[in-house]
Amino acid sequence: MALPGLLTWFWKLLRNISKKYSKKGMYEVLDFQTKLTIHDPRGKSATLIKYEKVRFLQDNIIAYQDQAWGDGKILQNYRCSPGFPVDTYRVGQKTYLLISLRALKTKGEVTEFNIQWKMKDGFLKPTGFWCTDISHSTNHIKIQVIFPKSRPPRKAEVIEKNCQRTKVLGVNCIQQLPNGKWSLTWERSWPTLYEQFILKWSW
Repeated sequence: MALPGLLTWFWKLLRNISKKYSKKGMYEVLDFQTKLTIHDPRGKSATLIKYEKVRFLQDNIIAYQDQAWGDGKILQNYRCSPGFPVDTYRVGQKTYLLISLRALKTKGEVTEFNIQWKMKDGFLKPTGFWCTDISHSTNHIKIQVIFPKSRPPRKAEVIEKNCQRTKVLGVNCIQQLPNGKWSLTWERSWPTLYEQFILKWSW
């Protein structure tokens, strides 16, 4: 291997190792999964279910921050376990929620969060999207969108906003479920820290 190629390979290796083992913030995300279900062909009703497994990197943690966005009416019937929402504030198009854990978390402790809320009038257009911000060191993410039986997704792509890169998803990412509904799934291991991934579809 020529010297420039060797240096490039070595730089990528160091970057991947640093990304994999860097510990930033109050916790690291071991697994992050989002399931967005659009209930009707007009896109008027939807439910978001979020699962997040985290390992705390500091002692004496008493709160956790969730975030939400979307068109229409969001955060209806919000539920979180463990914890209880005690405050919300909005920055730009994003809403942040402060979750009281009602317990003291210590360094190395692992907690699994299960979060759910409903949305109205959020997916009324021929194209839709869902954003995922990587704000903590993350091992794995999985995003799934469930579509009504009568209105499947026709094509989909993932946009990495910061690096301005777009990847068209293959037909293997779209599957019809046994109940007739359609599933669009995308996942990635070790996503880039501080990147915003936008799963976009036409339906």
